[in-house]
Amino acid sequence: QVQVAESGGGLVQPGGSLRLSCAASGRTFVDYRMGWYRQAPGKEREFVASISWFTSFTSYTDSVKGRFAISLDTAKKTVYLQMNSLKPEDTAVYYCAAGRIGAQSYDYWGQGTQVTVSS
Repeated sequence: QVQVAESGGGLVQPGGSLRLSCAASGRTFVDYRMGWYRQAPGKEREFVASISWFTSFTSYTDSVKGRFAISLDTAKKTVYLQMNSLKPEDTAVYYCAAGRIGAQSYDYWGQGTQVTVSS
């Protein structure tokens, strides 16, 4: 059974940093991409970043470029999202997802972890 599980959320002050982790299990993911999405209160879920398991090719939404970094530890089957220079508008529930490369949607989703940026 495939599972993805996020951890590392919390409360941080504006300008601070936080690292989210996503542990994947249940299959090999060599033909998958891993993504981070977020959903703020009253807003739709939006794409944040993704990384290809095999090539480590990354992609980011414009609002986080230069501040967030996605990375992958294949031995630990864990994806990370390093978030720096956090802003109040980054406040959201962050979700990890796994999907086959080439597919339009992600197959597996975690439960989410809350990130709150506030002074």
